[in-house]
Amino acid sequence: MNRLIVIVLFEGVDLLDVTGPPEVFSLVPRETAGGVGYEVVLAAETRDPVTTAAGVRILPDVTFHEVAGRAIDTLLVPGSVEVDGEGRIHPVTDPGTVARVKALATRSRRVTSVCVGAHILAAAGLLDGKRATTHWSTARRLAADHPAVRVDADPIFIREEGEVWTGAGISACLDLSLALVAEDFGEQVALRVARQLVMYLKRPGGQSQFSVPLERVSTTRRIEDLRHHILNNIDGRLTVPDLAAYAHVSDRQLTRIFKTELGTTPHAYIEAARVELAGNLLETTDHTLERVASACGFGTVDTLIRAFRRRHATTPSEYRARFRTAPTRVTSETA
Repeated sequence: MNRLIVIVLFEGVDLLDVTGPPEVFSLVPRETAGGVGYEVVLAAETRDPVTTAAGVRILPDVTFHEVAGRAIDTLLVPGSVEVDGEGRIHPVTDPGTVARVKALATRSRRVTSVCVGAHILAAAGLLDGKRATTHWSTARRLAADHPAVRVDADPIFIREEGEVWTGAGISACLDLSLALVAEDFGEQVALRVARQLVMYLKRPGGQSQFSVPLERVSTTRRIEDLRHHILNNIDGRLTVPDLAAYAHVSDRQLTRIFKTELGTTPHAYIEAARVELAGNLLETTDHTLERVASACGFGTVDTLIRAFRRRHATTPSEYRARFRTAPTRVTSETA
């Protein structure tokens, strides 16, 4: 059975906030063995066309009244801003839309916002006592207008207890959508969807975060095979001689291939891939540092910590505390 996603429409809504997530969700059926996925509906006050901030008109599928009787899996709230005569940005929080969102949230398993849609969730009281993100340009405004919300503009998205998710600025709607797919159908399905969209499988380490596996596309089949081999054996032995033997080239030729195709050394690429996987585990699991280090091929916690300091200028534990996406549970980790 497909999961029902309701996207809220209102006059002046940002176009990409509305159309971006369905592009991600629409690819899930082809990447799942059973063909399951999502049913996405656009809901508005009436069935009349809604004019977006881009001037493109969108036709709602249902009215708020029509969808109110259904069990909603995910309520997705996009955003919009108005700019005054002095160039100041003001998030749109129409009282009618806020009231509709507050009512629909009671029938939703999960509530999410995209970009400045967080201001609507906050106005509805859905972010009180929670950590939330939004577009960097309105983060201070969100904090000032809603002191009960713990605003953090750094992550691409944040997941809080009670299944409340908030996403950062505009194109981050795709990252948030991929994270929802990963939550519902697993990381591998989300990665395959990301590849279909030729986009990064971004993680919430900051708005400039990138994904090592999709960082740069090579035109050489040999290097692509090596990249897949590294990812599939990330917890194992991955020395230059081992990789050279796998690719049937000399050590020197392997290094030259990596430099030419990926602009880095084999060692640096492997470390980057391991740090990214470790970050993923720190964000989404309660694994101890020992278990994370082992799963990512670091061998020891000290090696993991040193790699994190090189790549992120922080420790694994500090990274987890800042970018945790799953509801936090008490662990015994220290670093």
